[in-house]
Amino acid sequence: MSRILQAVFPPQLSRRLWLGAALVAAAGLLAACSGTSFSDFGLPWQSPVPQQQPADTLGAGQIKVGLILPLSAGGNPGIAAQSMKNAAEMALAEFNNPDIQLLVKDDGGTAAGAQQAAQQALDEGAEIILGPLFAPSVAAAGQVARGRGRPVIAFSTDTSVAARGVYLLSFLPESDVERIAGYAANNGKRSFAALVPDNAYGSVVEAAFKQAVARRNGRIVALQHYPLDKVQRGDAIKAVAQAAAQADALFIPDGPDAAEMVGALAANKVNVKRLQLLGSGIWEDPNIATASSLHGAWYPAPEPAGFRNFAARYRKRFNQDPVRTATLSYDAVALVAALVKTQGPQRFAEEVLTNSSGFAGIDGVFRFRPDGTNERGLAVMRLTPSGGQPIAPAPRSFGSAT
Repeated sequence: MSRILQAVFPPQLSRRLWLGAALVAAAGLLAACSGTSFSDFGLPWQSPVPQQQPADTLGAGQIKVGLILPLSAGGNPGIAAQSMKNAAEMALAEFNNPDIQLLVKDDGGTAAGAQQAAQQALDEGAEIILGPLFAPSVAAAGQVARGRGRPVIAFSTDTSVAARGVYLLSFLPESDVERIAGYAANNGKRSFAALVPDNAYGSVVEAAFKQAVARRNGRIVALQHYPLDKVQRGDAIKAVAQAAAQADALFIPDGPDAAEMVGALAANKVNVKRLQLLGSGIWEDPNIATASSLHGAWYPAPEPAGFRNFAARYRKRFNQDPVRTATLSYDAVALVAALVKTQGPQRFAEEVLTNSSGFAGIDGVFRFRPDGTNERGLAVMRLTPSGGQPIAPAPRSFGSAT
């Protein structure tokens, strides 16, 4: 793709969407938040409401696009779904009503619902599916779409459901680990200790951390899992404490328990001030900043300006705050709109979606790998009493992170 591809985006949005090595002016993608944050790992879940919502459409264009969300699910999933639907509507409006029509389908928060929703959307002429939100639903919808030769851009954080033709747009733990391990190594950290939660998220992060450190010729002097039961954490703490003198960085990819882990190490006579603390993307939480023992820690996150801009526009339009995952549906719709405008019949071809130069938006650059996973360009933040402060900017293109 050597020619320049141009798309017209609204003038109030200054961010850009890159396609291949060429520039596509873009509405901007990702960023928003509320007090609620969740993912496929440790999701606060309530049972879905049995009755699915009726089908809906957004936009009046000729190119049909499926959007599958758990709109009738209870609790946080249902709240997130409505916010993501709002964000999709917002993307259409800010893109000046592109030539697409969103076929909004409710999966009810179940795999069976997602399978049915995908079949309906494809039967109605959808050329691509956006969503679903959770891993079992992605797997079900992806199987249907792949059988019909249609791609999926899904929102799950579980890479086990990624596949050729089923691309994950979400923030993946693997990207967090790659960014923070790379930054630490580039700043002289060679020996690492780690305390990892004993859950599904911890398993994913552990594997990514081992690979990221090994690629940089570093060494892990201690890596211990700690259980949910706080009474049973003593052995893990002691094992890391015994090896801490050999480490110059300590990785704790957890949220609420990170401060407790640091305190427990200090109680075991570890000089935690000597160690550079490292966190993961779930440290992008206002509650983390209240823990003074974590101040000075490094962690990866999108640069905050994009989030603020998106959230302000969303609040103005809907008179409420978006959930964090709302940015994913906004991104997906903006990306599809740009491809429809610039790529003609090849708009959703694999070589277009997986172009190595990728795309960029409100939260920085990202690209889809052929296996369905993604890479993201993230900033590195330093935790302060007022929250995270950028100490290393997000890369503007792939291969430029420091």
